[in-house]
Amino acid sequence: MDLGLPIEQIIVLMATVTAVATVALIWSALLPKAPGVVRARSITERQSALKRAQTEARGRQKLVRALGFMRSVVDRMHLMRSKHAENVSGKLAKAGIRSNDAKVAYLFTKATLPLAMGAVAVLLLYVAKVYDGPSMAKLAFALVAVIIGVYLPDLYLKNRADKRREKLRRGLPDALDLMVICAEAGLSLDATFQRVATEIGISYPDLADEFALTSVELSFLPERRVALEGLGARADLPGLRAMVNTLSQTERYGTPLAHSLRVLASELRTERLMKAEEKAARLPAILTVPLIVFVLPPLFIVLLGPAVLSTMDALGGLR
Repeated sequence: MDLGLPIEQIIVLMATVTAVATVALIWSALLPKAPGVVRARSITERQSALKRAQTEARGRQKLVRALGFMRSVVDRMHLMRSKHAENVSGKLAKAGIRSNDAKVAYLFTKATLPLAMGAVAVLLLYVAKVYDGPSMAKLAFALVAVIIGVYLPDLYLKNRADKRREKLRRGLPDALDLMVICAEAGLSLDATFQRVATEIGISYPDLADEFALTSVELSFLPERRVALEGLGARADLPGLRAMVNTLSQTERYGTPLAHSLRVLASELRTERLMKAEEKAARLPAILTVPLIVFVLPPLFIVLLGPAVLSTMDALGGLR
């Protein structure tokens, strides 16, 4: 549309309108809201907060009732005094679960899940008859369901512990670098753990939790060695165990803490680089099967398809 104005004036007019609109928006955002609007918004937010609190309270009540039922079942079956219960706390700690009721929930699940899965298998095979086969096959399926129920809690904990161990391994070199800085600044060991836990809380929350707990244990346990050994037992990571041994030797013999941590951090960083190079070296072998299955067949169709079609047309013309 021709406005009868040169292009320079049109550009200036558009820039002026844009600037005025921007100033108006900023001004309206900075102006104080009307008291009625502010009051209505605060009431709405308060109602939402009360609803969330009521929902969370109901959820906590249900959880408390469920845990009470689990505890009663565990106490009646005397599972807390079994030999298997002695190693449960260590498994849960390695998986990053430190709740007081987690041990009860694990023992209850370990005892009841095989029965539940066996009952479900019996209902599906014999009542619903989803599989109409020989009786021995149905019995074998039911036994397999029971066996899966026996090992499923342990597999879940093992999987969770492995994932957590990998997270700890990734964050340990950076944490050791920060510990070197804190040690050179003159901080004590417990203050170093607490400071590093604060700094790496966003990037590596699992490692930050372990360091914060170790800092607390260093503060009130009579022997610092016990707190350091607890860190190595909970994490179950070679790098952390090496750090624990280094710190224990430093406490015992008075060797320089910063130098020991710097050497250990360099070794762990080299180990992390070697693991990355190992994964990169395995990449061609891993990509071989997808390449053969998904890439080569379309490539052969594109390259050989026209020749095959031309050959078929030529052979059809000879008839």
